[in-house]
Amino acid sequence: MIGFSKGQRYFLYRPATDMRKSFNGLGGLVRGEMGGDLMSGDVFIFINRRRDRMKLLVWEDSGFVIWYKRLEAGTFELPFSVDTPKELELNWQDLMLILGGIKLASVKRRK
Repeated sequence: MIGFSKGQRYFLYRPATDMRKSFNGLGGLVRGEMGGDLMSGDVFIFINRRRDRMKLLVWEDSGFVIWYKRLEAGTFELPFSVDTPKELELNWQDLMLILGGIKLASVKRRK
């Protein structure tokens, strides 16, 4: 699939994002709205209003990469409630479940 690992940190930007934004526009949201460091290797996740498109922005060795996924049917299920802050840190497992279309409420984690 995609080259992300458990060693990276994943930050979801909760407000709906205009998917016409590219490197500079998404980078501006990271710096201005999220207070993140673009060059850290962290993955910044953006989703549109209909929740059927997702962009992931990350710095790799030689430059920025945007991963873009568009669902043909359904929506991405997001793990937040009304009182969650503007940005939310996800773990690798949750990101993979979201990208795979798995309903997070139905997942039972074992000890």
